[in-house]
Amino acid sequence: MKLMISACLLGYNCKYNGGNNRNEKVLQLAEGSTVIPVCPEVMGGLPTPRTPSEIRDGRVITKDGRDVDEAFRAGACKCLTIAEREKPDQIILQSRSPSCGVKQHYDGTFGGRLVSGPGVAAELLIRHGFAVTDVEDI
Repeated sequence: MKLMISACLLGYNCKYNGGNNRNEKVLQLAEGSTVIPVCPEVMGGLPTPRTPSEIRDGRVITKDGRDVDEAFRAGACKCLTIAEREKPDQIILQSRSPSCGVKQHYDGTFGGRLVSGPGVAAELLIRHGFAVTDVEDI
């Protein structure tokens, strides 16, 4: 089986705060599979650590008000290119992320409120027909 997985779930320190979201269930699922780690935000040129970002009015904005939408979309496109080349059986992405959130993301107010809908990379992958799973559904 071939899996594309948010790199933070595999223990890579690429999360906005410099940490990771290492997930033992994902690591167990990945055993014996070909694993393709991706971090759309880093792939889009953003540093680690970086200022937290959320989606506001369809654009990705940092907590201090900078528009980083172009970097997020560039990273999403790189993920799509990899997915089209590698043809993973399943893509597992980090919940609630402005990039990788599959079912929800934060509302752009930085008040901890969630709204329905995918993040930038998840949306692009779903729109192109890939099987995308929220890590919380593993």
